[in-house]
Amino acid sequence: MASIRIAEIFRSIQGEGTLTGTESVFIRVSGCNLRCWFCDTRYASWEPNGIPMSLEQILESVARWDTRHVVITGGEPMLFPLLVPLTEKLKEAGRHITIETAGTVFRPVACDLMSISPKLSNSTPWGATSPGLIHKHEANRYRPEVIRQLVQQYEYQFKFVIDGPSDLPEVEAYLREFPELQRERIMLMPQGTEIAGLREKGIWIEEYCKSRGLKFCPRRQIEWFGCTPGT
Repeated sequence: MASIRIAEIFRSIQGEGTLTGTESVFIRVSGCNLRCWFCDTRYASWEPNGIPMSLEQILESVARWDTRHVVITGGEPMLFPLLVPLTEKLKEAGRHITIETAGTVFRPVACDLMSISPKLSNSTPWGATSPGLIHKHEANRYRPEVIRQLVQQYEYQFKFVIDGPSDLPEVEAYLREFPELQRERIMLMPQGTEIAGLREKGIWIEEYCKSRGLKFCPRRQIEWFGCTPGT
């Protein structure tokens, strides 16, 4: 029987992007093709855990709540073929579906909002002891053909993780590569899991966004709950 390893399924409040503040059921798959050094869900990427669940088991778990919005996150959800029938069944049940992806894999899913977080060079784990991890990350993190498929077929938002001011020219270079992207759908989000650090970075990132016609994306879930599984 086909299955996906699921790290957690829970109800919470969306803390990022255009749907910030929306009560949602989150399905977090376990497994990722990237190894971002700053990943705050390493239990779904670097050290994937969880249990294999069938399509029916996932749907039964989600059905415990009548919450309309469902967010499928990870890890990288688009790695798994079962995502296609899962999203189709969720759509049939009247759910609004957000998929959080790094934009490295395409699948013909049912999706209301494709939330794409392309990984910049600031994500590469240069300090990793295994050169293979660095090579794998660099080989996978930029897939322009996938990005174009996603934005052509789905409503979308982009979230770039910003660690320092030196990341900003790379964002602008990225956007020049994709002139079809609407700048009002592009968000810059501070890297970090500590409230003080997020606020400090947020000051200059927000000012930059205002000056360039972009949107600032705070990480409200960290402010509300901390960096805690199940939130």
